[in-house]
Formats: sequence, structure tokens, C-alpha cells
Amino acid sequence: MDKNSPQDKPMLDNVTPPDAQTILTDAISRNFAGRIALVSSFGTESVILLHMVAQIDPGLPVIFLETGKLFPETLIYRDALAARLRLTDIRSIRPSGAQLAAYDPNGRLWEKDTDLCCAIRKTNPLDEALTGFEAWITGRKRSQSGTRADLRPVETGADGRITVNPLAYWDDEQIDAYFLAHDLPRHPLQAQGYTSIGCATCTAKPLPGQDKRSGRWAGQEKTECGIHMPRAMTEKNWPQDLSFDV
Repeated sequence: MDKNSPQDKPMLDNVTPPDAQTILTDAISRNFAGRIALVSSFGTESVILLHMVAQIDPGLPVIFLETGKLFPETLIYRDALAARLRLTDIRSIRPSGAQLAAYDPNGRLWEKDTDLCCAIRKTNPLDEALTGFEAWITGRKRSQSGTRADLRPVETGADGRITVNPLAYWDDEQIDAYFLAHDLPRHPLQAQGYTSIGCATCTAKPLPGQDKRSGRWAGQEKTECGIHMPRAMTEKNWPQDLSFDV
């Protein structure tokens, strides 16, 4: 894509951002029709985008990374939302069995190398699942953490594809209002104090005063699983070939 295309031009912070539904409609129906997918964790705020997508195109591919380490409540929530919103193309993507056997045979890789664990269970499977797509939709927001403070509604992502972030400028008040206006169900674990939910092995409740994502990889410098980061696999102890085997 040309570097001066509208999708890559930065949005000035003092300009009112486009409506999230408009951003989604343009991306799904016009700019990337047939070439875009929603990537959803079915976490605490995921239902907002899922609800919006269901109104535009319930057949849009929804990619869900089934890492094998998720909370059972997340899987139950996924199935309930799929039925309620009548989403017809949810793709549950699993990591390579061969890679798990080679590099995580006892399922405890997360204890010693969370980056490699995420690469095998999330980043590589997602890259394979997105083959053929030019863009993908995320639920990232500026309000989630300091590392996302400069997020734009539409930008070029670390994997070279366009990432569409319709909720980039949303705050907690807007999120709560949308849940209320559309009577949407919350993730079962939110009532227990979880504000950002990933794998059960690496997710904790945030401490008072911490941002929403502070419970992810708590106690580590790690703040992202890798799907929004450059793809270079340069760690010397990592396997040379991390390609995903179907």
C-alpha cells in the first residue's frame, strides 16, 4: 500500500475520530471486502466488536486462538456469544501438534519462556490463519495500557497487514454504555476481578490502581503476546523453524 494512502496517515488527536461502526463498515464492506477478518480473544470487552460485526456481516471470519491454555469460562463464553449473535464463521485456531511435541511436550513451556510459548501457541498460528487476508480487526484501545497510548484507528501492523482498531479511542464510560444499551453479557470472570483475560497460566487479577492489562504476565516485563509485534524470531534459544503445521 502506498505510504501516503489515507489508511496510513496519522489522525490528529484534536480531531474527533470516526465512529467505530463507520470504521468497521468501511473496512468490511468497502476497503477490504472479502479480505479482512476479526481476531477476537472473546475476552472482557470482545463482545462489543462481535456485536457490531454481527450487524454488518455475521459471516465475517472471526479468528479465535485456542491456545490450549485458556480458561474454561472463555470457551463457554465464546460458544454462548456465537449462538446469541449468530456468527457463522468462527475459526478456532490451534497450535501445531508437532511444535508442541517438540518444544512443549509437558505443557509447561510458559514457566521458563513465555515469549516462545506465545510464539508457538498464538503468533504463528495467527499468521497462518491470516494467510490471504490483507487486513484484520482488533479490539485494542488506548485506555488499556501505556504501550497502546498512541494507537490509531487504522494503521499498518507489525505483520505488514493493515490493522483496524475501531475502538482505539474508547474509554471505560463508552464501553460500559455500549454493554448497557445492547444488554450484552459480560465475561464470567469479570465479576471476579479480571479485567484482561488471556491464558489461565499467565493471567492474574490486576492490583488496585494498575491498568487493565497489568494482570497479563504479571511480574514480568512482557506486556504483549507477540501478535502485535514484529515477527523476527531472533532469540538464540528458539527453534529455527517456527512455521505452523496444519
